[in-house]
Amino acid sequence: MPASKSSKSSRTSRRPAPRRPARRQIFAAATGVPWGALLFLTIASSLAVFYFWRHAYLQWYGDATAHLNIARRLLDGRNPGYEQIGTVWLPLPHVLMMPFAAVDELWTSGLAGAIPSAACFVAAGMILFLIARHCFACEQPAWAAVLLFALNPNMLYLQSLAMTEAMFVCAVLLALYGTLRENPWLTGAGLAAGTLTRYEGWFLIPFAVLYLFIRNRRAGIVAGVIASAGPLYWLAHNHVFHGDALEFYRGVGSAKWIYEQALAKGLERAPGDGDWLTAAKYYAMSGRLFAGLPLVIAGAIGLAAAAVRKTWWPLAFLLLGPLFFIWSMHGAGATIFVPNLHPFSYYNTRYGMIVLPLAALAAAAIPAILPQGSRKAVTVLLVGIAISPWLAYPKQENWVTWKESEVNSVSRRAWTREAADYLRERYVPGRGIVAHFGDQTAIFRDAGIPIAETVHDGDGLYFQGILKRPDLFLWQEWVVAIAGDPLSQTMAANARKVRRYSRVKIVEVKEAPPIEIWRRESKYDLHGHPLYESPRRAQ
Repeated sequence: MPASKSSKSSRTSRRPAPRRPARRQIFAAATGVPWGALLFLTIASSLAVFYFWRHAYLQWYGDATAHLNIARRLLDGRNPGYEQIGTVWLPLPHVLMMPFAAVDELWTSGLAGAIPSAACFVAAGMILFLIARHCFACEQPAWAAVLLFALNPNMLYLQSLAMTEAMFVCAVLLALYGTLRENPWLTGAGLAAGTLTRYEGWFLIPFAVLYLFIRNRRAGIVAGVIASAGPLYWLAHNHVFHGDALEFYRGVGSAKWIYEQALAKGLERAPGDGDWLTAAKYYAMSGRLFAGLPLVIAGAIGLAAAAVRKTWWPLAFLLLGPLFFIWSMHGAGATIFVPNLHPFSYYNTRYGMIVLPLAALAAAAIPAILPQGSRKAVTVLLVGIAISPWLAYPKQENWVTWKESEVNSVSRRAWTREAADYLRERYVPGRGIVAHFGDQTAIFRDAGIPIAETVHDGDGLYFQGILKRPDLFLWQEWVVAIAGDPLSQTMAANARKVRRYSRVKIVEVKEAPPIEIWRRESKYDLHGHPLYESPRRAQ
């Protein structure tokens, strides 16, 4: 019996104990997630989106409207599909907005762009928390970085719109976190997403890959291959669909083309064009207006604290964004106007956005070098000082990005509303509208007219045929043009030859070219079936 018991005991002791690695791993991973930061960021983002939606600010930025409309035309149009992705703007934001833009209510309200943008804002804040915690090895500096980033009203406004800033900063911070963890997959994914969101993402690739390569050759190579896929894909896209791999850089609608057109009309050269000092001055001002002067000062002080903690790489990496814009302004690739420098107006002030995470991370180094007992109080004091401009003057006019959208959209919103009201009462589905795919697309969105009812530039040769031979190809009942654009010129030149169309409405708004609405003349009343002869019968 004893031998039997001993044998049984021996056999039992060799059996593996019940394993719970999956549960333990999940628990360990969950405890490392800053759930409090996630909750805070989600609430802040949601409240901001709700506020700007209730006040109908989601589509004040012209670029926000354009991004939404591009996302919509991927699924809604006479020729929907991949070709509608365009060329000048990079594709990732439009792909992320596309499923939401397919819903009429989300498209017309602007929430289709707010949803993915806000999600990226929350993700960016979480990654910034992880970066600060990794760099400073404690929670208080991480909370300081997140609060300084997320309580900025300019950032809260942009993350509520169909804009690219929140998406881009999320991609940049993901790439940075990947380099800190020496993870080539995170680094490559962040860089690739950045290169497909904004062109300054292309500028970041060699620096991030070289840093990773020095520390881990294999990781650097893997990250470089993944990151390079973004630019290579976009060059190939432009070559295949537009015949020029650099169409996005020098083609119609590009920043370079727009600038050259402005110079041809006699406008003065942009600030910083050929002048490094001026370019740096204007960019620094945009960054100051975006982040707020107290935070910029705190960030500058924090650089000394970061030197104590030897946190150079994250700050150097984030500094690449401002350096890119200064370089781009010097080469006339980017233009920034700020209200307190000549010509005292607003244009691309949002380019100062990358200063925000840079200053927030640098300022977070201040509590990191202080004794443990004082870090929480210093963090609260630091955040209070940084947001003091917004607390002292809590009005939207103090938010440079909101003010830019308000000032630059007054005329556009006025003529969009008037033209949409006119068409909403008169347009009969199926009759068709011809218009350039630009700002005037907002007219059809507000009027509740699907893009599929229109013929626009994205319809390729057919639209070009209408411009060249309207007598053969133009059969739609309506034409909406901006005075002076190619469609307006076509209608005016052929009005005497083809007496089928007349200009029935001119929308005139101060400081904006008139909107022309043309209509095909008809012998029949407006009920049910098409009132004009079919194209075949007309021929």
